Amino acid sequence: MSERRPRPLLSPKKPGWLRPSSTRPAAGSPPAAAPSRPVDTAPEGRAGEESSVVHAALYRDGRRVSTPASLADTFRQLSEQQGDMAWIGLYRPTEAEVISLAEEFDLHPLAVEDALEAHQRPKLERYGDTLFVVLRAARYLDDPEDIDFGELHVFVGADFVITVRHGAAPDLSAVRHRMEAAPELLRLGPEAVLYAILDAVVDGYAPVVAGVQIDVDEIETEVFRGDPEVSRRIYELAREMVEFQRATRPLVGMLNGLMAGFTKYGTDEELQRYLRDVADHVTHTSERVDGFRQALADILTVNATLVTQQQNAEMRAIAEAGFEQNEEIKKISAWAAILFAPTLVGTIYGMNFDQMPELDWTFGYPFALTLMAVVCVSLFVVFKRRGWL
Repeated sequence: MSERRPRPLLSPKKPGWLRPSSTRPAAGSPPAAAPSRPVDTAPEGRAGEESSVVHAALYRDGRRVSTPASLADTFRQLSEQQGDMAWIGLYRPTEAEVISLAEEFDLHPLAVEDALEAHQRPKLERYGDTLFVVLRAARYLDDPEDIDFGELHVFVGADFVITVRHGAAPDLSAVRHRMEAAPELLRLGPEAVLYAILDAVVDGYAPVVAGVQIDVDEIETEVFRGDPEVSRRIYELAREMVEFQRATRPLVGMLNGLMAGFTKYGTDEELQRYLRDVADHVTHTSERVDGFRQALADILTVNATLVTQQQNAEMRAIAEAGFEQNEEIKKISAWAAILFAPTLVGTIYGMNFDQMPELDWTFGYPFALTLMAVVCVSLFVVFKRRGWL
């Protein structure tokens, strides 16, 4: 690695975290467009097994002047030409690569530690003249209907921007294309690159919001249709909204602090307007996410109510079926008892014994028939009064 180059001094009138560019467009004028240069069109990912450098380039006056092949070449060329800006993109770098960057650009050890470890919360911290930003990007996956979250760490200094990604999102190659197509904006320096990265991350939330809105509408339909799997889907989407909220809510305070710094240190006025637009989008997204969480909570309550009502209806139907079954059993039991009495008398007198009462009596047979009829009528009256018949 090349020797550590001397750090440029910041303007004594602007002791802020960035060195403002000396060339700025007039306030209120949009950045002038320029023909885009051929840049990396491959998706942001590992360039090879031995290096995590996705792309590295040097810019002068808003235009690319060099595309170093390695970090060492980037350090050497940047030290040889004062006034250039380095933009280095890394994807899941090794510890050695991050340490070399830290030594070259005087990165704070705490920021370096965070960059090596993913699963950081969005935050904005300043270490001397270097700004460290952690962002949570998101993208909506149509087939599984899930949200894929990525993590992006950005180091912004007086003459460099370093991005460290720990996920598929966002597509920083598109950001580089956009900035190189607008040299007037890129000429504003690292502040403009930071704005473009923030804008890309926030714009990536819009498709996620649209996809979640469709999911919520589908869940509402499934709830009132009585889909038994809807409770699981509500729970899973609610968990994703918690993660989405953790990604978007801190950005509101971060952008407010960044705008205050832009104003305090005299950053280009047009760039301040762009940053305010990003802040508005973040606020809108955060409000939508809060609305989704509340809607899912309401839907879950409604679903629980509907499930309870359905269970009550099923229990009532079972009880009614049991009651009807009991009534039928009582009727059968009553008729069985009524028919049992004459059967008992007839069975006794049908045993054909010689010594039995009334066998030689003239009125024995009519008496037996009358007895059976009286017993049957009596039982019928009793069961009828008790509601069994």
